[in-house]
Amino acid sequence: MQMKMERCLLVTIELESEADKWPNEDVSRELEELTKTAGGRIIQSIFLRRNKPSPNLFIGKGKAEEIMQLSEAEYIDTIIFSHDLSGTQQRDLEAIINRKTIDRTQLILDIFAKHAQSPEGNLQVELAQLEYLLPRLTGKGILLSRLGGGIGTRGPGEQKLEIDRRRIRQRITRLKQELKGVSVHRALLRKKRKEKELPSIVLIGYTNTGKSTLFNALTGISQAVIRNSLFTTLDSLCRHFELRNIGSVTISDTVGFLHHLPHHLIEAFKATLEEINEADLLLHILDINHPRLKEYYQTVLEVLKDLGYEHKSLITVLNKIDLVEDKVLQEWIKKDFPDSVSISAKTGENKEELTKRMEDFFKFKLVETNICLPLNRMDLVDLLYREGRVKKIDYQEKSINIDVVLTKPLLNNLLKNREVTITD
Repeated sequence: MQMKMERCLLVTIELESEADKWPNEDVSRELEELTKTAGGRIIQSIFLRRNKPSPNLFIGKGKAEEIMQLSEAEYIDTIIFSHDLSGTQQRDLEAIINRKTIDRTQLILDIFAKHAQSPEGNLQVELAQLEYLLPRLTGKGILLSRLGGGIGTRGPGEQKLEIDRRRIRQRITRLKQELKGVSVHRALLRKKRKEKELPSIVLIGYTNTGKSTLFNALTGISQAVIRNSLFTTLDSLCRHFELRNIGSVTISDTVGFLHHLPHHLIEAFKATLEEINEADLLLHILDINHPRLKEYYQTVLEVLKDLGYEHKSLITVLNKIDLVEDKVLQEWIKKDFPDSVSISAKTGENKEELTKRMEDFFKFKLVETNICLPLNRMDLVDLLYREGRVKKIDYQEKSINIDVVLTKPLLNNLLKNREVTITD
C-alpha cells in the first residue's frame, strides 16, 4: 500500500552572522530538492532573516506561532528548517507548532536511509544517525517518530532511538569497529587491484550531476541506479572497462557531495570515500546547466581538501551538454574551466574526447616491449591480454614471444618471475 505523502512547510533562514552565505533562493531550491527526494510534498516555503539564532527556538517566538497558525491552516505534517537545530530548539519548536519539526541534516539522513542498499551502506547510515541523535538525547531519550513517523524518522527505528546514551555510545563504538572491518576489506581489494597494477579512476562530484550515468556509459553495464534525485549512490561501485591503447582500468562511483555537508556524515562515509585516495585519476563531474556551477565546483574541492585529497590528479567534466540550447553560452562557461571536457553522459556526445583525455593521462605509465614466456605459463599470457594490449604473439617450439603494451608497474611485477624475460 502506497504511503500518503507528507505535507511539508519549508523554512529557509538567512543568518547575518554566516560568513559563507548562499542566496536564500538557492538554499531554498536545494531544500526543495532534498524534500522531494525524501518523498515529501511541498505545500509552502517561507523565508526568515535573523542576526543570529536564539538558543531556545532558533527563530523568534512570534515567528514560531505564525508557523503554527500556517501549519494548522494548510494541514501541514512536517516543518523542515534549512539550518541545524539543537535538541532544545527542536523540542521547544515542536511544543509551540505541534508538528514534527526536523532540520536539513535529519532530512539528508532520511534520504541516506532510503537509498542505502548494501550492509555497508546501512552501517554508515546508522552510524551517522546515531551520532546525530546522541547530543540530542535527554533523560531516557526522545522519540523522533512521536508525531507519526515518516520523513526524518527512517533508519534505526523506534526501539534503537529509545535506548539511553550509554547503549547508543556502545552501538556507535560497535558500528565504527564494523566499518573499520569494511575499510580493511576494501584495502585488501585495492591491494589485489594494485598487484595487478590496473590504473584506477574515481568519479566524484556534487550530488545529482550525472556520475552514475557516466559510470554506466563508460563500463557498458547498467549497474548503477539512475534517478533524477539527490544521493542516488551511497555504496561505492567498482568495475573494469577498456581504454583503447591502454588496456583494462578500474573505475569507481562514489557518494555525491553537498554544500555544508555535516562533518560527521563525511566521517561516517570515509570507508567509501577512501577509494578517492587510492585513485590514479579523479573525474570531477559537473552539471553545466546548473546556476550554481562554480559554487558546486568549489564545494567539491573543499570536501577533497577536508579529506586530505586535494593534490590528486583531476579532469573536470562538464556534463549534460545535451540540455544546453545556447552553444555560445556553453563555450563561455567552458572558459571558466579551461582544462575541462564537455560531454553528455546520457547521449554519449563527446565521450570519445573524454576517453582520449584519460588515455593521454595514463600513457606516461605505459611501455611497449617484447616479453618471452615459457609454454607452460598460459596464465601470464591471459594476464597480458587482460591487463595490457597485445600487439603480436608468436608461439615457438619452447617459448612464447609477445609484443605488448603494458604499464611499467605491471612489467616490473612480471619481471619478478624468473621465467619471464625481455627480448628486445
